[in-house]
Amino acid sequence: MNFIVRHFAKWPRVGLLAMLSGSAMVTAVHAERITNPIAEFSGIDKITGRIINFDVYIDETVQFGALQVTPRVCYSRSMDDEPKTDSFVEVDEITLDRKIRRIFTGWMFAESPGLNAVEHPVYDVWLKSCKAKSTVPPPDEAKTN
Repeated sequence: MNFIVRHFAKWPRVGLLAMLSGSAMVTAVHAERITNPIAEFSGIDKITGRIINFDVYIDETVQFGALQVTPRVCYSRSMDDEPKTDSFVEVDEITLDRKIRRIFTGWMFAESPGLNAVEHPVYDVWLKSCKAKSTVPPPDEAKTN
């Protein structure tokens, strides 16, 4: 520590301040999160072996087999940043006696699908991406058609 203090004591104070403020500016830059209206999921039916991709609008619920998937938020980054896509999701199971029980509440990460995927005896669900547009009509349009 004394070596560092003695070494930097020789530098003009202006140069030291410029160096310190420059390094602070580099660490202060953060990638901006993009809030998306649609979460894209993949799901597998372990009985049939079929993998299905499906889009879900934020705060809407889609049924996949005996599971109901509801994303609450879906964040991504711009194309020039490192990919980080995450969604806060609630998943409920419809039991054989028609009761609904929550089996998952938490964050899913598209870049690490095994980290927080929903693993069910028959169905698995994981986040694939967040999207701004979908071929699926928004919930309001679907109700009017």
